Amino acid sequence: MIEIKTSPISDGEFNRGVFATCDIAKGQLIHEAPVLPYPNEQHQLIEHTVLADYVYEYGINHGAILLGYGMLFNHSYEPNATYEISFEKHTFDFFAYTDIKAGDEIFINYNGDVDDKEPLWFHRNDTSK
Repeated sequence: MIEIKTSPISDGEFNRGVFATCDIAKGQLIHEAPVLPYPNEQHQLIEHTVLADYVYEYGINHGAILLGYGMLFNHSYEPNATYEISFEKHTFDFFAYTDIKAGDEIFINYNGDVDDKEPLWFHRNDTSK
């Protein structure tokens, strides 16, 4: 259903994104990403690594590293996917927010809400964005 390919919107070292290999209907589960949680006190250590731009909030006391494809979805303020945290299963569950066509890149809003247009944390101090 999904694969990792070179993303035309990414300008990072690896330029990766998650793409649909078949049509995905709105509301359909795309991916269940297992969670590797860590206590908030350890986040200052992660801030000194490349993982700092990939971690998620996981409740009020933890951050999370997502396994599987969870950390490879790119951002859009007009996402075609969203995610829900399942604390019971310890997963982030990614769902199609709109119908997605085969070959389309799958985007989420990094702010956690599809309608949140706030500047992203890595752009807040960058006046060129």
